Amino acid sequence: MPFTPFHIGPGLGLGLPLRKHMHAPTFILANIIVDIEPLIVIIFNLRYPLHGYLHTLLSAFIAGLILGYAIYLLEEPLKPLYKKLLLEGDGNLNLKSFIIAGIFGMELHVLLDSPLYGDIKPLYPLTINPLYNPKLTPEIYDICVWMGILGLAYYIWLIGLAMYKKIIFVSHDK
Repeated sequence: MPFTPFHIGPGLGLGLPLRKHMHAPTFILANIIVDIEPLIVIIFNLRYPLHGYLHTLLSAFIAGLILGYAIYLLEEPLKPLYKKLLLEGDGNLNLKSFIIAGIFGMELHVLLDSPLYGDIKPLYPLTINPLYNPKLTPEIYDICVWMGILGLAYYIWLIGLAMYKKIIFVSHDK
């Protein structure tokens, strides 16, 4: 799914409900950032597979590890933004939760793309794609859309709950 909004669905649908256990912003970004590879290939007209090394389970694991650690290092300056956007729960997450979010998000991206594209080699250095099954395309898109809808509904619920808590808090102050 080269730079489609479909990968946002699993990011929101899994990342938001699990935000007390893994870092949701990292997970959401990890689901999307893998598609920087096909974007660069297209923009620069590179002689490189559209879904190259970053679309392998091994590279996604390494990139997810790096992404999780990098966002962990940026946590302090970004934490107020995450809190304001309700992307983090009330507890403090540790490095492990960032790393898991980065790896899980990138691996999920590769697993969702692998049945759709014959040029993906998820088990690199093996040159085959045993997951390739383009007949699954409608089902994979449906899963991504429904996860996005559920994620958005959950996010709206979080916003409503935060507003309710503010109203209750303000009424108790009077």
